[in-house]
Amino acid sequence: MKPVYTAVAVHVPAPPERVFALITDWPRHREWMFMTTARQVGEHAVEAYTGVRPFGFLDTMTITRWEPPTLVIMNHTGRMVRGRGAIRVRPHDGGSRVVWAEELRPPFGPLGRALWPLARPLVRALARHSLRRLGALLRRTR
Repeated sequence: MKPVYTAVAVHVPAPPERVFALITDWPRHREWMFMTTARQVGEHAVEAYTGVRPFGFLDTMTITRWEPPTLVIMNHTGRMVRGRGAIRVRPHDGGSRVVWAEELRPPFGPLGRALWPLARPLVRALARHSLRRLGALLRRTR
C-alpha cells in the first residue's frame, strides 16, 4: 500500500545542540510530546506509548540514522504505526528550525488509507502542538 506523508516545521528558541538533546532524551518525551511516554529499550531501539492506558498504542522504533545535533531517522515497526519518521534540527534565526516528517503506512489497510485525509490535519496539529511545547520547555530551562 502506498504510504502517506505529513510534516510540520516549528521555530524553537534554542541552539540545535540543546534541541536535539531534548528531542532524543526519550524519558522526557512525556514533558512535551502529546500523551506520549517513551524509553530506550536497546542500543538502537525505542518504544513509545501514546494514549491513556488501556486506550492507546505502542509504537516500536529502530533508529536507522543518528547525526547529532541535526538528524534522527527511525523506522516505525509496531502494529499500529509502520513506516519512517525523521526529525531534523537546523540553526535558524537565533534558535533552531525543527522539522518533523513521517512517511507511514496507515493501519487498517484500505480503510486507514481512506480515512487519512481526515486524520492528517489532526496528526499535523498534534505534532505542531508537541513541538511548540518542546520550545516552551526549552525556554523555561535556559
